[in-house]
Amino acid sequence: QVQLVESGGGLLQPGGPLRLSCTAAGTIVGTFAMGWYRQAPGKQRELVAAITSGGETRYGESMEGRFAISADNAKKMVYLRTNSLKPEDTAKYYCAFSDVFGDYWGQGTQVTVSS
Repeated sequence: QVQLVESGGGLLQPGGPLRLSCTAAGTIVGTFAMGWYRQAPGKQRELVAAITSGGETRYGESMEGRFAISADNAKKMVYLRTNSLKPEDTAKYYCAFSDVFGDYWGQGTQVTVSS
């Protein structure tokens, strides 16, 4: 079992920064991938960005160039950043972890972009 704990989010200003972090805890061996998804009210959950333990990244449609994902493999942490929030970025952001044993999700952290 892997547990994920997210931090960051809250009520944020349009045009401002977003910093999310997620820590994975549990028995983790071998290669894995971590990432961020988001789900706005009435919409499907969508990929924001993901990164493998080998450093390969993947971004969701229209996310690349606005969001940046990075990771610290030793700490089993993944980070999501942007410096240009928009109101349409309002959503619940979920941390995800995947390895050969399964897929795991965090509880989610709410990001609300409003002035």
